[in-house]
Amino acid sequence: MSGIKIQKIAYGGWDNCLQISNNIVDLVVTVDVGPRVIRYGFAGQENVLGEIRSEMGNKGGSEWKMYGGHRLWISPESKERTYESDNVPVQWEEIENGISTAQEQGPTKITKEMQITLAHDSPEVFINHRLTNKGIQSVELSVWAITVMKPGGKEVVPQTSIDTGLLPNRSMSLWPYTRLDDRRIELGNKFISLRQDWSIQQPLKFGISNDNGWAAYFNNNHLFVKKYAPVKNARYPDFGVSFETYTNDVMLEMETLSPLTMLGPEEHVDHLERWELYDNISVPSEDEGEIEKILKGKVPDLF
Repeated sequence: MSGIKIQKIAYGGWDNCLQISNNIVDLVVTVDVGPRVIRYGFAGQENVLGEIRSEMGNKGGSEWKMYGGHRLWISPESKERTYESDNVPVQWEEIENGISTAQEQGPTKITKEMQITLAHDSPEVFINHRLTNKGIQSVELSVWAITVMKPGGKEVVPQTSIDTGLLPNRSMSLWPYTRLDDRRIELGNKFISLRQDWSIQQPLKFGISNDNGWAAYFNNNHLFVKKYAPVKNARYPDFGVSFETYTNDVMLEMETLSPLTMLGPEEHVDHLERWELYDNISVPSEDEGEIEKILKGKVPDLF
């Protein structure tokens, strides 16, 4: 018998949300807007995802809103296609161990869907993101899965350990507003660390190829791990990166991408993420030995 419970609840000012729970963790998915996962956390404990308080409970209108939580976007980023608003009710249906939720096609003619499922006896969450071309012309795009994390934490992203001899083995994409002397970022031999800092408004964003396929976020005694499967030798957007991260004074975003795909009419592309959550985990220092010890057994391919 399944230990997964799905029920309608009110949350964050929205009257219509869906809660998926297994007595260990729960997720809340908005139905009045979206598709969005607005909460993920241990049962009875705080939300580890970030919420934009000034926008919680809002709906309607043509202007795109941040809201917070986890969303599905289209890459490469553009004003017309990426920032299509998701302020209207979504379609949803119950599936095995979770729900499927979909935003009807708008001006872009791209339908966004998320299939969200929860493990029976662990905090594991699986989210399959799907983009479907409902237009009459082919379009090249990448699935872009973005998770807004609660402020005040520290992100750790792995450096590649592949030995390529005389050739380079990694690349980093930097956005125009990113400063290389920003004190929030720490470039280590094994990891890149990024802190969310309430006192710094200046945005910072970078992308990496991340052949290890994971990133971690430490905050408030919790550890959130986001996993995906980068495709070797595939073509990715933004100078060839499969993982991007952004921070400012109110949040930090963990972002994974699928390879660039040319979608014909009625064709779709999928991108799967796996989430894990750990309790009673302190935020580590910049010591890479300490970080490695905490993450050992929780992330794949750890040196």
